[in-house]
Amino acid sequence: MTSTEDKLLFCYNRGCGEKFDPSENNDESCRHHPGQPVFHDAYKSWSCCKKKCTDFTEFLNIVGCTRSKHSNEKPAAPVKPKQDDDELNKIIAEARLPSKKDEVVARPSIRSLMIDLKPKVSPKLLEQLEGLTTSKRSHENSTTVVVGQNCTNNCCKGTYLGPSSNEEVCVYHPGVPIFHEGLKYWSCCQKKTTDFNVFMEQKGCTEGSHVWTKQTYGKKVNCRLDWHQTATHVIISIFGKKYDPKFSSIKLNPVRLLVDLYFPEESSNYKLDMELQGVVVVEQSSVTMLPTKTEIELRKAGPGSWSRLEIPKKNIVGEEIHNTDDKEDLSNKVDAVDLSDL
Repeated sequence: MTSTEDKLLFCYNRGCGEKFDPSENNDESCRHHPGQPVFHDAYKSWSCCKKKCTDFTEFLNIVGCTRSKHSNEKPAAPVKPKQDDDELNKIIAEARLPSKKDEVVARPSIRSLMIDLKPKVSPKLLEQLEGLTTSKRSHENSTTVVVGQNCTNNCCKGTYLGPSSNEEVCVYHPGVPIFHEGLKYWSCCQKKTTDFNVFMEQKGCTEGSHVWTKQTYGKKVNCRLDWHQTATHVIISIFGKKYDPKFSSIKLNPVRLLVDLYFPEESSNYKLDMELQGVVVVEQSSVTMLPTKTEIELRKAGPGSWSRLEIPKKNIVGEEIHNTDDKEDLSNKVDAVDLSDL
């Protein structure tokens, strides 16, 4: 490392993250966000400029709204509100213990292993696809990489300086960020913290190759969804025509359903990620792909009627479903938390 690089300090201003020479630091050197990060209703923004987005990587790359000097002093840690012990004891004392009548099938974690359901495909659906004019699935983005471009993998600090940068080992988080009850962590390694800056500086848990350009996928489509139930099953119908079973998938665990239907004619996808209200038996559930709809038959794990199909997304787990870097995918996985209250 050269003597010049030894003099460089890391700027801890939010949204900056650059290294700077103290002798050249002036009031116009740093472009940062003086406010706090805010996560609410699946949107991510800074309290100082209100520019909103749903993609976490896009949020991290929002250009600062204020110019000032660089600072190598870490921001003060947020003060955690003191828990009122009397109030807590009151809540515990008043908690109602479940009676035998209330006992239900044990609910597995939403992080349980997702299983691909093999669909039964109607021959008529395959006939619809024959001779269909398809547009190329737009999985490619611009492949031009310029010097100074940052790696798009989560928490990787790598910067493209030339072809040799492609040979570097990328240390990153392959999962997605989770914000729950004041804690912040990555779904892939579960190291938890209450400090946003510590969370952002967590070293990756996986080694791989740098990704200089972000992949994009086809546009999304909306499909009508209906459901009904019997004493033993919940049947979900997703209505759509000319979707390709080869590039579509239905994944299931006892409490979570993931759907990705690909429509080749428009190079578009229908995606669904829901936490089921009840518990299902994956091995006894099935999928049928018909010319006008996809029918998912879920076997209930216990008796009783479901009052609704899914649990509202309050603390949805961070698990990637095909393309988590797509703008709307991450928005379904992040709890609505305003970090300024910490």
